[in-house]
Amino acid sequence: MSNRVKQILCFGDSNTWGYNGVTGKRLPWGVRWTSLLQQKMGIENFHIIEEGLCGRTTVFEDPLRKGRRGTELLPVLLETHAPLDAIIIMLGTNDCKTIFGASAEVIGKGILCLLDQIREYAPKAKVLLISPIYLGEKVWQEGYDTEYSKASIEVSKNLEIVYEKITSERNIGFMKASSYVSCCEEDQQHLDETGHAKFAEAVYEKLKFGCFFKKS
Repeated sequence: MSNRVKQILCFGDSNTWGYNGVTGKRLPWGVRWTSLLQQKMGIENFHIIEEGLCGRTTVFEDPLRKGRRGTELLPVLLETHAPLDAIIIMLGTNDCKTIFGASAEVIGKGILCLLDQIREYAPKAKVLLISPIYLGEKVWQEGYDTEYSKASIEVSKNLEIVYEKITSERNIGFMKASSYVSCCEEDQQHLDETGHAKFAEAVYEKLKFGCFFKKS
């Protein structure tokens, strides 16, 4: 068996990037879940590649923020970081914004486009699709993020149903982030430090003991 360090790409939005809902800055290494996952997996055998970006969508072009369309960048990253052993995707929250008017089913079609790109550019990589945490009940109100509406909250909750069906049909890994963590009270859409720690542990257990990689 090869001793090559296994490459795991984490492709997501601000909750992968590590946005701090209290300060508006990035949580440091050692706090955000991707870095904690690296520590848990060990640097000798695994390399966690952080590719989170605030505002990233699956397929939608945000007229207010350039370079946020996931399908525009993913093929580049798949080639840049090749060969990849596993890819973790957690997207969909930004697709719930009012400006896109997308249902959970339409967002799911965006996920399928990303999975098609993986099939083309990294066909041997294992895939873990994670449905994101729910938007908070107050996210649409003044003082939080008015790019969302009350309807956005329901869409965010419906994503896990759509994503689970996709993973069953594509025979790939699935996790519900909402089963482990929820958004912070301060901004109603991001994980806090405690949330990042809990989520890192959940992803770690999925990767190590969920038939992605054998326990060493």
